[in-house]
Amino acid sequence: MLSTEDDVLEAALRWRREGRAVALATVLETWGSAPRPVGSHLVIDAEGNFLGSVSGGCVEGEVVSEAADVIASGTPRILEFGVADETAWRVGLSCGGAIRVYVERVD
Repeated sequence: MLSTEDDVLEAALRWRREGRAVALATVLETWGSAPRPVGSHLVIDAEGNFLGSVSGGCVEGEVVSEAADVIASGTPRILEFGVADETAWRVGLSCGGAIRVYVERVD
């Protein structure tokens, strides 16, 4: 079953109510061929559990890793992935597009 954006946001709320430390990643911008549209979400907890998608799977691992830092520090960050960026190939975004993702702690 594919989760909807409502499922992801509901999970973020539920996980916080359960006492989990949580971050929310949101697609801010896309260029070219991007697997997920602007507004797509990924919720991540401090143990690395996640629900949703910001890239159809090609950069989720990197976003989950960065989310752990955001949860720990409380400082949001913007992540950029694109085919022209060397890290894009490392994390698997080879679709020819680019995405910008905002990651914030949910308090």
